[in-house]
Amino acid sequence: MAVKIRLKRMGAKKKPFYRIVVADSRSPRDGRFIEEIGWYDPLKEPSAIKVNAEKAKDWIGKGAQPTDTVKKLLVKAGAIE
Repeated sequence: MAVKIRLKRMGAKKKPFYRIVVADSRSPRDGRFIEEIGWYDPLKEPSAIKVNAEKAKDWIGKGAQPTDTVKKLLVKAGAIE
């Protein structure tokens, strides 16, 4: 089972809000996920990011692959180097 750390889109039309989730790579973008590890709000100035760094490191240690966008967010939040 390939596990990815990716964004799940929430919020209304034209007002996106994202949750950072750990999910099976075969599940749909906004579908079933294993665990929620944080959130990202791009509309705030500056954009707001909150990540549980301990859970993120734990999942990456277990082999979960973050998407490119999530990897940038994790670095920006200080969860990974």
